[in-house]
Amino acid sequence: MQLERAYHTAKAPIRRIFGPLSRLLFVLLGVAMFLTSSAAVLAQQPAKTGALIAGPAKVRAEKDVSIRPFSINAPEEVLADLRRRIAATRWPDQETVSDRSQGVQLATMKELVRYWATNYDWRKAEAKLNSLPQFVTTIDGVDIHFIHVRSKHPKALPLIMTHGWPGSVFELLKTVGPLTDPTKYGGRAEDAFDLVLPSMPGYGFSGRPKVTGWTPERIARAWAELMKRLGYTRYVAQGGDWGAPISSAMARQAPAGLRGIHINLPATVPPEVAVVLASGGPIPAELSEKERAAFNSLDTFYKKYRAYAAMMGTRPQTIGYALMDSPAGLAAWMYDYNNGEPERLLTRDEMLDDITLYWLTNSAASSARLYWETMGQSVLLATAQKTAEISLPVAITVFPEEVYRAPETWARRAYRNLIYFHEVDKGGHFAAWEEPKLFSAELRAAFKSLR
Repeated sequence: MQLERAYHTAKAPIRRIFGPLSRLLFVLLGVAMFLTSSAAVLAQQPAKTGALIAGPAKVRAEKDVSIRPFSINAPEEVLADLRRRIAATRWPDQETVSDRSQGVQLATMKELVRYWATNYDWRKAEAKLNSLPQFVTTIDGVDIHFIHVRSKHPKALPLIMTHGWPGSVFELLKTVGPLTDPTKYGGRAEDAFDLVLPSMPGYGFSGRPKVTGWTPERIARAWAELMKRLGYTRYVAQGGDWGAPISSAMARQAPAGLRGIHINLPATVPPEVAVVLASGGPIPAELSEKERAAFNSLDTFYKKYRAYAAMMGTRPQTIGYALMDSPAGLAAWMYDYNNGEPERLLTRDEMLDDITLYWLTNSAASSARLYWETMGQSVLLATAQKTAEISLPVAITVFPEEVYRAPETWARRAYRNLIYFHEVDKGGHFAAWEEPKLFSAELRAAFKSLR
């Protein structure tokens, strides 16, 4: 209204002096003023990033450190296209064996995909995420999506937890309640955590790096910056799968405020054992019973169940074409992990939440590049993960259906400041997803001395 009054006040004398030309000049001036004002307003509005998010883009400075609210709303036409692609699946012929030794069996995949197209509801998964406080912030040139849940208990210990592949933040959601509000789940107020659950670069709703170099070490530095940006000066970190080497890298880097880490896929394999595994040699005679069991599990995993890592570690772009053009192909690729662990220990809806997230965010290739960045380096080898360089406190929980059961003898040799080691009786690779109550209890016990 002020702009309009100013315009009318000035218009009469200007018209008498300059005539029609002056009116044109004044209109152009008014348009310029309006555009300048609109740009200023847009610059102050929070941005919502991601292909599935509708909202105004934010004009951000090159070194913007703002934290922007985030929510998810997948367009219905994208979900309809997914269903159409599922219906058009071109199936291979049936496996020639009676077990899953050739991979996920045809009958299993057909049933999973049928359910995906007809009964599965992504909106329920979307609602789970949107029920939690989600944000995006730009770190090292990449938008980082994260969930941040503050406990109602005043002395909660901040904890940053990192997912892995083929997982996502979905695998951690069941722990939010038990960890942030332990009194509601049979725990004590002094056991509470503030939770920070980021999506790794190239995964989920985080941005996809446009340059190389996003290794666990670089992600670890980004996580330290995230915790600093959130105002935490004292915190702990946790991870399984890729979350383990990222948390371990944080421990090696020892950023200000990090008190210790908990991992459930530790890098304990000694160098002399790693050499035998790589060469395909016989099991070393000097190993104890638990060490022999670990050796046999690793030997089987490397020989039979790690083809996905070899492919993604050498040709992530090549496999990306197949995975992002075929929903059924993506589902089979992820469903086969650890000899079909998702089929054994997760519900169909749980795994389809995760698979659909990868599909909707088009992140099969970008997530696979993390394997290429590490040149196929195993996350299980003590030497490769430089565990000898970690001086901060380390806690380990061993779950029985993990890729291997890390022996305590190997763990104490790998981590010189091991403050907690415990073997539990159930759970596997996706421990937080599969056994959230047990997993949460383990974290409370593991970090008790660091509060």
